[in-house]
Amino acid sequence: MITVRVCATIEAPIEAVWRAVERIETHTEWMQDAVSITFESEQHEGVGTAFACLTRIGPLSTTDHFVVTQWEPPTLMAIDHRGAVKGDADFRLRALDAARTEFCWEERLRFPWWLAGALGEQIGRPVLHHVWSGNVERLKAAVEQQ
Repeated sequence: MITVRVCATIEAPIEAVWRAVERIETHTEWMQDAVSITFESEQHEGVGTAFACLTRIGPLSTTDHFVVTQWEPPTLMAIDHRGAVKGDADFRLRALDAARTEFCWEERLRFPWWLAGALGEQIGRPVLHHVWSGNVERLKAAVEQQ
């Protein structure tokens, strides 16, 4: 299992950052590796929301299945990975002051055998960190431009 954590300070109030993060259907706008999102539940927010995400990094792609397990506006969204890649993830937001928010994205993942298992995890960690760092920078830019 690997852990990847990326944080950034966003020059916006916590509520503005949460509004960008809570709309799961818009994650494809700032997540380079998220090609499309399809809801698998009637609800689109809150605990129990289920969705599939076609994910692509370079030549590798998979459809990941997620279920929201924690939803605490405006500070926490946590999910379980229930597709080929297993694990869990969370977005944590912390107000630094009235106009700045720390946003941290952390994932704990286990790769399947066909992605080389533990070896794939070690190779994948720096790649995922690079991709997700870019994702967080795109989120930061989008929120700060509002």
